[in-house]
Amino acid sequence: MSEQLSKVKHDYIRYANCWEDADVLLEALKPVSGDRILSIGSAGDNSFSLLCNDPEIVVAVDVNKVQLNVIELKRAALKSLSYDEFIQFLGFSRCDDRISLYHKLRSSMASEELKNFWDHRTSEIQSGIIYAGKFERYFTLFRTRILPLVHTKRVVKELFNPKGKEEQQLFFDKKWNSWRWRLLFKLFFSRFVMGRFGRDPRFLNEVEVKVSDFILAKAARHLSSEDAQNNYFLHFIMLGDFGKNLPHYARRENYEAIRANLDRLITYHGYAEDVFRNYKNFTKFNLSNIFEYMDEPTFKQVSENIIENAQTNARIAYWNLMVPRQMTTTSELLEEQSTSDLIHKDKGFFYSCIHCDRKR
Repeated sequence: MSEQLSKVKHDYIRYANCWEDADVLLEALKPVSGDRILSIGSAGDNSFSLLCNDPEIVVAVDVNKVQLNVIELKRAALKSLSYDEFIQFLGFSRCDDRISLYHKLRSSMASEELKNFWDHRTSEIQSGIIYAGKFERYFTLFRTRILPLVHTKRVVKELFNPKGKEEQQLFFDKKWNSWRWRLLFKLFFSRFVMGRFGRDPRFLNEVEVKVSDFILAKAARHLSSEDAQNNYFLHFIMLGDFGKNLPHYARRENYEAIRANLDRLITYHGYAEDVFRNYKNFTKFNLSNIFEYMDEPTFKQVSENIIENAQTNARIAYWNLMVPRQMTTTSELLEEQSTSDLIHKDKGFFYSCIHCDRKR
């Protein structure tokens, strides 16, 4: 693992939600019954989604032990609560007493250490765990401090009103895309502010583009399209919740399938390449955007390790944000699968691309 990552703090909730689109991930990986899946843990959302297709195992790995605690809390909630209680507990819908629901699920936690961890974080539980991450608080800061200086609540809500393609573009051009929007957006999503309040500054070490210009261009393309109207990621950023469109793992129709396979989810503390010491023969890989943080030599080393431990025909999905990384440049054993249509569907509008490679 690269030197800058070894210096990053891993003692707090960095992400309370996965910010990669599970619908796109599932379309890229095409999971089937019996798959052995390695999945970057983060907040667990996409690892839970990968349980839907009856895998043999899903190993959710994260170097941040606190992220694994978030996953285990969600697992206990899935195991112990009804669907309505589950979305209330996590924060997707209103709940006046999440502590009572916590006590209902507490006995399902795997260890006393885990129980003790969450027993001392009742304020985060009561507020809804999906709001508890540093990255989520960064968006809350944008929504409460920056956005009101640019647009009224009425205009923000109008962004999500049903509109045709041309009408959405006209709304963006005439009502949204003001000089004040561009100025304050670029200030808030600058390298310095993002590194200070959103991501760790070391996560940006490999970024060579101007961060604020890149994010602004991605936002402009998405907000001016019809896709913005039903994007729950964007809804969270602009309005403070996911609205009526929930992430894949939190949808009612997926609840029982995920719940039935919870015992096939394994959480693993370490780096992705560490998993191979204990688990082999993986057929699918959800690598999130881990290569974003690696220098070129580390990227090549980790890629080769993953390829070596992948089964023939294994599919490997991963995102690029501002750092171009592609595993097919590191090995002749891989061939790239077409993902050109997926990036246009991706609700993670800030990403530059999603790759999916197959081992020959």
